[in-house]
Amino acid sequence: MSPTSSPLILGTRGSDLALAQSALFRGALESAHSGLLINQKIITTTGDARTMMPLHEPTAEGAGLFTKQLQEALLRKEIDVAVHSLKDLPVETPPGLTLAAILPRASTADLLVSRHHGGVAGLPVGAVVGSSSPRRMLLLSRHRPDLKLVPIRGNVPTRLAKIVQGEAFDATILAAAGLVRLGHDVSKGSLQLAGATLLLESLEWMLPAPGQGAIAVEARHGDRAEELVSILHDRMTARCVEAERLVLRYLGGGCQMALGALATESHEGISLKAVFIPSAVTSLRSAYASARSPSRVARLVADQLLSA
Repeated sequence: MSPTSSPLILGTRGSDLALAQSALFRGALESAHSGLLINQKIITTTGDARTMMPLHEPTAEGAGLFTKQLQEALLRKEIDVAVHSLKDLPVETPPGLTLAAILPRASTADLLVSRHHGGVAGLPVGAVVGSSSPRRMLLLSRHRPDLKLVPIRGNVPTRLAKIVQGEAFDATILAAAGLVRLGHDVSKGSLQLAGATLLLESLEWMLPAPGQGAIAVEARHGDRAEELVSILHDRMTARCVEAERLVLRYLGGGCQMALGALATESHEGISLKAVFIPSAVTSLRSAYASARSPSRVARLVADQLLSA
């Protein structure tokens, strides 16, 4: 079947970041397949509709908060591909679906976005930092136990606006990749928004969520779309994020587990480092290993974290 035989239906969430990521994928796929027609369908997920659901308190209902409805639309054949932030995807792919492509990874860094100079060290005692990520909150609390860490909801522009307003939050933590995809130049160390200056600090000590910075494209297994999309698959990125996500699986957790993991390709194969905080009252555990395969290195790291 030729790429021009019928339009490909692309499913995406309607947030600014989701639309920006879908546009990146769409442009790359259209460049790879001349004449391919792509129609876009916006799908509202549970996480979009239930804005008061606490992301920092994962429940069975919360599993796949930003992905489940897209996957269901794929299985009902209402769409042909779904574009996700990989870090939002549960580690288990539903039967009948496959990750047809993982695009080349962007920055994995987390950035402190603050109204105050001096980064984390410059935050006033008792400053309020908004985050709905247990990983970010627990790691930050190890550096500054005096800070007040509170949940924050909303898409990236909404969170930035809350910091600009300064009524409830002094700072938040956001992924550098998301800010760049939304058109912000993070290399300058600051953002100018609504007449306010927000200061940025790269948190080098804060390991990212598994899969952070990567865009995943899901399709039905064996479908025409799987073959079309596979041309965009980046093998090196895929191997690294597979190792990170396998650690999550081996620990028996989901997207809201306080786990930071970062894998890189090296002469030894894959090098993987991770940090894990089981709960607010337990100490931080860290691990590192290198191995040839994603599954082997993930198992080595997970075993270290479990036995610490």
